[in-house]
Amino acid sequence: MQVYHFDAVIFDLDGVITQTARIHARSWKAMFDEYLKLREDKYGEPFKEFTVEEDYAMYVDGKPRYKGVQSFLESRGIHLPLGKTTDSPDTETCCGVGNRKNIKFCEIIKNRGADIYAPAIDFIKELKAAGIKVGVASSSRNCELILESAGVKDLFLTIVDGLVSERLGLKGKPEGDIFVRAARNMGVAPSKSIVVEDATSGVSAGRNGGFGLVIGVARKNNEDTLINNGADIVIRKLSEISVEQTERWFLQKPEPLASSWEQNNKILTLPPEDPAEKSKVIINPWIFRSADEALLNGKKPVFFLAYDGTLAPIVDNPDEAVMTDEMRETLKRLSEVCTVSIISGRTRETIESMIGIDGLVYAGSHGIDILGDNIRMLHKDAEKFVPLMKDQWTYLSKELGNIPGIFIKNKTYTVAVHSRLVPNEEIKRIEKVMYDIVKKNEGLSLLTGNMVYELFPAIDWDKGQAIRWIMHELGLSWDESSVVYIGDDVTDQFAFRVIRTRGTGIMVSEKSKPSAAHFRVSSTYDVRELFEKMIEEVLKG
Repeated sequence: MQVYHFDAVIFDLDGVITQTARIHARSWKAMFDEYLKLREDKYGEPFKEFTVEEDYAMYVDGKPRYKGVQSFLESRGIHLPLGKTTDSPDTETCCGVGNRKNIKFCEIIKNRGADIYAPAIDFIKELKAAGIKVGVASSSRNCELILESAGVKDLFLTIVDGLVSERLGLKGKPEGDIFVRAARNMGVAPSKSIVVEDATSGVSAGRNGGFGLVIGVARKNNEDTLINNGADIVIRKLSEISVEQTERWFLQKPEPLASSWEQNNKILTLPPEDPAEKSKVIINPWIFRSADEALLNGKKPVFFLAYDGTLAPIVDNPDEAVMTDEMRETLKRLSEVCTVSIISGRTRETIESMIGIDGLVYAGSHGIDILGDNIRMLHKDAEKFVPLMKDQWTYLSKELGNIPGIFIKNKTYTVAVHSRLVPNEEIKRIEKVMYDIVKKNEGLSLLTGNMVYELFPAIDWDKGQAIRWIMHELGLSWDESSVVYIGDDVTDQFAFRVIRTRGTGIMVSEKSKPSAAHFRVSSTYDVRELFEKMIEEVLKG
């Protein structure tokens, strides 16, 4: 069987797998019109009907039920308390009103069942036959009921719906929580998985969750809004794609920066095998920008930077990875004209000491621990992992410490095993020990990078989420900033994915390889040259 570079595909439900969007819209309209007429009788408020074309699309579609109620009612100047999920449908709370809608919806589903999109089911079966894991993530609290009524529930390895979200306290779209949870349930990384969505909030959730590819399904002629909100590609129906075609989209390789600078050439070339298919797929034009368009666009640059392999060269002993004096001086000048954040797998204290430049934001342990001028964050679950990591460090030191050339680092919130100097015959032993630890400890996950294996807390956090947090805390707008992330490792893919279609990723690598980055440079020397050019451009105004 062919091995694919993506491990899983997670589908939205309504409008992607099942044709329940019309039933939802009809249920919302019936419920809201009924409630608005009640308010006319009860409070004397002029009745204005709920419209599917405007109100449903703008305020309700793709959102969790109670959030949709709140959003629409507030658009009419009606402010109800949230209430409780157990509120009766006669209660004037967002939950009560939402429960009234759900009764209408469930009656329709039970009476006639849910219709499916046959091409979607065909594509799902093709994925499963190819060994790809398949899951569903939906805001709907009726997801299982709908799948059962359509007779397709057994196709999915995991189902994360509104009930699961409520139980686990997951945030709704456009946050990526439900998709990330589905990926975790299937034992796959978001960066190695694909999201398929038809709503703008859904494609945003896929991007915010750091997924390797976000496919928008434009069933409502909403190609532009799907592209603008984070879809990498847009199709009109799922019969237009195949597993092989999806693999080609997933395996994108960034263009060398030097060959793209100040040219209008395309960054990525993704021709379908059949030229006739080309018109069926809309590719986000963001990824076709030249370096000039991406970086010299008149917006204020905001830099997020890895350390090892980006600011300092990769060396055999991680303790000896130091920046050159020239890089430090250039980085200091860059920080005087731009916002600069360092996001490293090293501890925050270590990376802050190694760089030694004031005014930067330092994020250690892959973004778990962040400190900058007037901002501070330690992930809420970080401290509880400290004893566990200490125990794992002790165990690994005993189990693997006799291997020549190995470095085992307790980094407080993570534990890293560096194997660059380890004999090749010992690598499989290290891998087995690390994977066995994760299997025995549900609270741990394993990050693999350039000759490093790292035990990481099993939390929904990574370098990409750290970037979003820093942007928010610094009050930086994605639309008004030119956001750039530069990194070289597998863990940097989380960051490349989160900024993709709204920022610029630059991978540091001598060799061309698949990545969510837009461009590639070959060395830390090239990174410093880029800094010099950006300083010059900013000072020119």
